[in-house]
Amino acid sequence: MDRTASAVWHGNLKEGNGTLSTQSGTLHEAQYSFGTRFENGVGTNPEELIAAAHAGCFTMALSGQLTSVELPPDSLETTATVTMEKTDDGPTVTKIHLVTRAKVPGIEKEKFCELAKKAKEGCPISRLLKAAEITLDAQLV
Repeated sequence: MDRTASAVWHGNLKEGNGTLSTQSGTLHEAQYSFGTRFENGVGTNPEELIAAAHAGCFTMALSGQLTSVELPPDSLETTATVTMEKTDDGPTVTKIHLVTRAKVPGIEKEKFCELAKKAKEGCPISRLLKAAEITLDAQLV
């Protein structure tokens, strides 16, 4: 039986803060870290923790890609939806769907999508979970 959870990271990355929301609750005005999640006692199911980590990790990777071309974003929002299946080896992440929405003045949609793809390929959690099918929907708003 599949289990799915989502997490959303959004915020103003110029000031290095944001909000992470999951089904277990919301962390306000703090960059995401595993330590923060565990200290606050939320996000106890594994798919939610992975979704939260991926939402934050991908957003930071995309911010880095944008900054590398001297276009810092006004805001980014990424929703990561993680699906886990029970296998003989235990719970396994089989699908991750990333939806990112960005406000980045001065960039063309094609260039933004190219940088988002590079961010997905370079994101440490994406590489860690390479067995999973990871899809990306990048939207410029």
